[in-house]
Amino acid sequence: MVDQINHHLYRKRGFYYFSRRVPKALLDDYPKPRIVLALKTRHYRDAIRQSQILSKRLDDQWFQMQLDAMGLDNVQAKVFQPAKGAAPLMSEATAFYLRLKGDGKDLVFTRAAQRNANVVIEALGDKPINEYASSEAGKLRDTLLAKGLAVTSIKRMFGSIKAIINLAMAEHGIEGRNPFSSIYMPDEVQEERQPIPMDVIRRIQRDCMAIDDEMRWLLALISDTGMRLSEAAGLHRDDIILDVSIPYINLQPHSWRRLKTKGSARHIPLIGASLWAAKRIQQHDSSYAFPRYCDGKICNANSASAALNKWMKPRLKDNAVVHSFRHSMRDRLRAVECPSDIIDQIGGWTTKGVGHAYGKGYTVDILAKWMRKIES
Repeated sequence: MVDQINHHLYRKRGFYYFSRRVPKALLDDYPKPRIVLALKTRHYRDAIRQSQILSKRLDDQWFQMQLDAMGLDNVQAKVFQPAKGAAPLMSEATAFYLRLKGDGKDLVFTRAAQRNANVVIEALGDKPINEYASSEAGKLRDTLLAKGLAVTSIKRMFGSIKAIINLAMAEHGIEGRNPFSSIYMPDEVQEERQPIPMDVIRRIQRDCMAIDDEMRWLLALISDTGMRLSEAAGLHRDDIILDVSIPYINLQPHSWRRLKTKGSARHIPLIGASLWAAKRIQQHDSSYAFPRYCDGKICNANSASAALNKWMKPRLKDNAVVHSFRHSMRDRLRAVECPSDIIDQIGGWTTKGVGHAYGKGYTVDILAKWMRKIES
């Protein structure tokens, strides 16, 4: 089926075509009376842009040919080259990417892709994607490194940008190389995260109970469960089970917060400061455990991390951060000779070995037995 869009553009089987009649005075110079070109795109805005480019080129060429026929050949003729697909701007490519890839994804995915694209636009301008150069991508990398951004963060950002541009190039029939591909990234020197000594953990927990606010509930909950910050920040109140003989966290994925691995979904017994925090959380009326950082649409763990690390900095040393509570939990369980597969189940760590993949794992009461050993 052919859909006529305007006198230069029509659509056939979902793809757009450019069509324009050759002027009568120039018919002898063309094998056919009409120029028809496949634009290799399904997208109207792209087709319109290509149509405008082609029409302008044809107007210039035909004007030149008519001048030549009149003997006025002192102006150099412009060579007509069919456009292989007018490249969309970076902002348009991003919007297109989110329309196709963002369906069904959470708001974190959408915001991350948009944020990464905005970095390119602010630094290099909102240009057609095939006008960016690899040298510009390299300079952007250097700028981000100079600002103190971690290599892993830049790699993640460039991966997102590459995906946006790759999709646009494929869909719009644009040939060439993605300028953000194969950009060299230096090796990152990993600073070892130190576990937090037990006396420091207890002191921080006492401070949390004294201040007794939402931010400190979050920290206290992490301190005696070993949860990842994003896992805790994205909890729904219904995930906190208190009206049973062994209180626990039912850690499960939500639309606003995915879990890192399949094994991250787990039951975590509540003890000590984490039990205190869970009880305090259940006393407020929000549906979410930490409404300051989670509203059911997005879980802003980065904001929580920045705030908590800032508060803890004068209380810690040796490069310890919020995530160090997780390292400490593993060490605390090892110290009481807890079996490694139970440690992995409590922390949601990937367990090595084929045999551990079978079965449903340990029950809450067995996990709680070992958790109580680290309470003293």
